[in-house]
Amino acid sequence: MLDFIYYPVSWILWFWHRVFAAIPGLGPDHGLAWALAVVFLVFSLRVLLYKPFVRQVRTTKQMQELQPQIKELQKKYKNDRQKLALEMQKLQKEHGFNPLMGCLPMLAQVPVFLGLFHVLRSFNRTGHGFGQLGMSPEQNAMTPNYVFNAADVQSFLSARIFGAPISAFITTPTAELQAFADYGGIPSKLSIALVAIPLMVIAGLATHFNARASVQRQTPEAAANPQAALMNKLALWVFPLGVLVGGPFLPIAILLYWVSNNIWTYGQQHLVFGRMAKEEEEKKQAKLEQRAQNAPKPGAKPVSTKKKPATPEPASDAETVSDAVENPSSTNGVAKNGSRGSGQRRPGNQKRSGNRGRANQKRRR
Repeated sequence: MLDFIYYPVSWILWFWHRVFAAIPGLGPDHGLAWALAVVFLVFSLRVLLYKPFVRQVRTTKQMQELQPQIKELQKKYKNDRQKLALEMQKLQKEHGFNPLMGCLPMLAQVPVFLGLFHVLRSFNRTGHGFGQLGMSPEQNAMTPNYVFNAADVQSFLSARIFGAPISAFITTPTAELQAFADYGGIPSKLSIALVAIPLMVIAGLATHFNARASVQRQTPEAAANPQAALMNKLALWVFPLGVLVGGPFLPIAILLYWVSNNIWTYGQQHLVFGRMAKEEEEKKQAKLEQRAQNAPKPGAKPVSTKKKPATPEPASDAETVSDAVENPSSTNGVAKNGSRGSGQRRPGNQKRSGNRGRANQKRRR
């Protein structure tokens, strides 16, 4: 039904097993060759998802930056869901924000995880239930598993890590353990637990510290969001606890997948966030340099960019004389440049001269 997932996963696993089986000292039946094939299956997937992961990080950061505007829209249109949805779409479109990019890397890993789980379980089809065929140990060993032939199936059944088959899990029914009888012997539950439990603990701790590193990079506004706070609690505590609770039901190879996936995520986060921090620092330095170039040099007087009002130029003497001749009444005996006309007197001077004349006449009498 999901062959479009099972076959690609099988091909990648087959390829890496061939690569590591060719290393001297390992060989096709070595448990380390199969374990490394699982680990590099994870790395192959994560390399393909590197660019979507970078977009996811940028989308998450952009979402945190838009939180104040989102809160304003939620407050403004709290009673109108339809209007709120339209305004949210408008805001996302203006900023080129695509919420699907934040989920793509995680969604892409889900089918690979399920596909790997099914392929690994299909190396031992002696059980009953979903995905099992109830085969006998002999039939199982002689039946190909997707791209793996019968020899590959027998090689996988023979693979051991510290005495435990990598396709076994702690709660494996005893009847299913019979499939390993002719290929390394029937493993004990204790030998499986001694390998699986440390991997479960490492996987849980790696999940927790990855989530903690992600939460610490959130802005205070984003962390205060109720939905974000709930997701942070799930990522910090519920998901790691889920690994511990579900670990006994997972094959050792799946636990290896989980551990290697978290190790890759931890290193990739530091790389991507480090580059983004460097980009932001370069942008800040560029702004500071631009501001320094526009600033006046030390000791220089700042140049005002405001326009000063235009002042009229003083009229020349020739213009003043000609204007006085043409319109003597307008100047009232005073030239435009403020000088008095030589042929005119003040009215007050006439009155004074008249008063002086009368006083002289009285004295003579």
